[in-house]
Amino acid sequence: LIVNPTFDYITVLDKKSGNKYIFAECRLGEIYKNHEKATDKPFELISKQKGQDLVGKKYTPLFPYFTETSPNFFTVICDGYVTSDSGTGIVHSAPGFGEDDCRVALAHGVIAKGQTICPVDENGCYTPEITDFAGRYVKECDSEILDLIKKNGRLIQKASIVHSYPFCWRSETPLIYKAVSSWFVRVEDIRDKLLASNDQTNWVPEFVKTKRFTNWLQDARDWNVSRNRYWGTPLPIWHSEDWEEIVCIGSVAELQELSGRTDITDIHREFVDEITIPSKRPGQPPLKRVLEVFDCWFESGSMPYAQAHYPFENKEKFEKTFPADFVAEGLDQTRGWFYTMLVLATALFDKPPYKNLIVNGLVLASDGKKMSCLLYTSPSPRDS
Repeated sequence: LIVNPTFDYITVLDKKSGNKYIFAECRLGEIYKNHEKATDKPFELISKQKGQDLVGKKYTPLFPYFTETSPNFFTVICDGYVTSDSGTGIVHSAPGFGEDDCRVALAHGVIAKGQTICPVDENGCYTPEITDFAGRYVKECDSEILDLIKKNGRLIQKASIVHSYPFCWRSETPLIYKAVSSWFVRVEDIRDKLLASNDQTNWVPEFVKTKRFTNWLQDARDWNVSRNRYWGTPLPIWHSEDWEEIVCIGSVAELQELSGRTDITDIHREFVDEITIPSKRPGQPPLKRVLEVFDCWFESGSMPYAQAHYPFENKEKFEKTFPADFVAEGLDQTRGWFYTMLVLATALFDKPPYKNLIVNGLVLASDGKKMSCLLYTSPSPRDS
């Protein structure tokens, strides 16, 4: 549970049930509607404390799942993102299903970096840890979950809230926001180097560099470079079933050498996925490629090297022309191409990939928003 460290929280005794409740004082009118007009208050005020004073307290969760996983679980923590405009002023945190949830849990040591607790599989069904609903689609279980909470005597109020919800723009089915296993580049470890590389460049207009881009670099996070899709450049990582052997392939020649294949001419996924690498451990099955493909922005950031087929060809020519004299792209590439090129160049060569950078402006649609073919807000070339 997450509280706001600066909010006032009260503990009250509910006279009807005999239960004690803790919630933000400013939400009293939501919990006990019209209590100010009542001659006999439905509650008795027991104590009042700041949210910060609640941090570290243990609590009994609604369900027993994961109670034995870690002693750090089911502890009250705090963060300023908790608001007072709805609910109780106490937010339920699920690190596997929300960015803020994960950020706060990491900051308080509830979970460790790289640790994921996400009991929903790739089909949107509960995993075996959720014993009461294992194997069932999450959206079908809502009413039964409420019934179980009520049966256990933990349901205080039941209500519906109308709010926006994301849907897949292709299938128009509801989306589930969940953590997935991914491969990352440790950008946070080289933030200082990124800022130093950026200082060596000249931008037009300059404020995009000194304000927008520099601010982005100062808070740069580890970069998720993998995607769970079929089409894409295969991530060149092979591993054993127990993950004791992991190999990152650097070239077609290396893959041929390790796999024993001499006929590798096409490295698209449909050809690469069938290639295995014999294990170095006798009697163990061969290594197979991971399922993920590259984030296309990794390829975009690799442009300076890929266009020259470096380091396999044109080594001398590349070294004479790198960094580039200048590059130019739109303002939206501040967190895209400009950024990914800088990360890879800094990680590889400890210097920027360009000397000068020109930031183009963007032509917007008539409604002042970015043009969209899907929304028909971009002009047709036939209308010119």
